[in-house]
Amino acid sequence: QVQLVESGGGLVQPGGSLRLSCVVSGSTFGDNALYWYRRAPGKEREQVAIITSRGTAIYTDSVRGRFTISRDNAKNTVYLQMNSLKPEDTAVYYCRELEFWGQGTQVTVSS
Repeated sequence: QVQLVESGGGLVQPGGSLRLSCVVSGSTFGDNALYWYRRAPGKEREQVAIITSRGTAIYTDSVRGRFTISRDNAKNTVYLQMNSLKPEDTAVYYCRELEFWGQGTQVTVSS
């Protein structure tokens, strides 16, 4: 049974930073691409970042240059470092591996 558990969300002021973590268990972690998504209130789910098994990172335009996805295969963990946060980054953030999803972690950017 593959399980993903996100953590690291919270309330931050505009311009601030957060680092999200997603610990994966029960999968061949190193073999698969990993994804971060977000769903803002009243909006469709949006793919934010991807990191391939080889470590290649791809970002949606709205976060490129501010967010960094990384992975630690020894810890079965994928990270999302979020800098220069904006109110429009407010959303529930989810990680995904294959067809498996985490429960999400809330990020709120507000003064």
